Amino acid sequence: MNELPLVRIESVAFWASRLPGWEIARAVIRDEAVPPETAAPRPAPTMLAPTERRRAPDTVAIALEVASKACERAARKPADLASVFASTHGDLAISDNMCATLVNTPTLISPVKFHNSVHNAAAGYWSIAAGSYAPYTALSAFQHTFGIGLLEAATQVICDGKPVLYVAFDIEAKGALATAAPSRGLLAVALVIAPHSDSAAGTSMRLCVENDGASNLTPPRSKALPLVCENALAPCLPFFEALAWQQPTVRLSLGDNLSLLVQLS
Repeated sequence: MNELPLVRIESVAFWASRLPGWEIARAVIRDEAVPPETAAPRPAPTMLAPTERRRAPDTVAIALEVASKACERAARKPADLASVFASTHGDLAISDNMCATLVNTPTLISPVKFHNSVHNAAAGYWSIAAGSYAPYTALSAFQHTFGIGLLEAATQVICDGKPVLYVAFDIEAKGALATAAPSRGLLAVALVIAPHSDSAAGTSMRLCVENDGASNLTPPRSKALPLVCENALAPCLPFFEALAWQQPTVRLSLGDNLSLLVQLS
């Protein structure tokens, strides 16, 4: 077992079509509220200029929504934070559209769609909108993406001694790619993670890497599960259930032979 030093979660943000905000998501998880009957419209990130806001794909819209909310709740300036952006698939809808265009009408491929298809598009939009010159990391690890991203963000906090913004998101797959990489709906989450201080507010977190694979991962158990279970980022839900219920531990997947024990207090 490899145990990392303590860090602190300063803020939490959450957005899904039927759980549009951490307040409603936490209440549904705690069985204190029922989710809205209809899906919320896609968020419109006010950090972007109106033209960019209209052109931004779903990945960018939901990623910037939770990123800005997390910074606001932590009272941190977005431009000051290094960031880690994690997505299982990136923008499969745009990727499918580009593949279909290349097959049928290759001369009509859109430079804008290509620009938005790269895996780090959301991170790039964020750095531009925030006016940030801080470094960012964009990563993907298939079904292990959320746990890997959380470990990466916490490791950067420990190594650099500075707060880090962690954003994870996935959207709905389209077309032929949906059969190979299924994902439904929109889901994005964000945390501001900072060096630990006994005098500061927030949730203390310690991460331990264990060599037991998927043998005892924490399963999702709340009424929020049916609302996000078909999204590729659904493996993040047990972590947010632990935050909502103030549970002391949750175990996430890091790979076929590794798991991440998260201790919260």
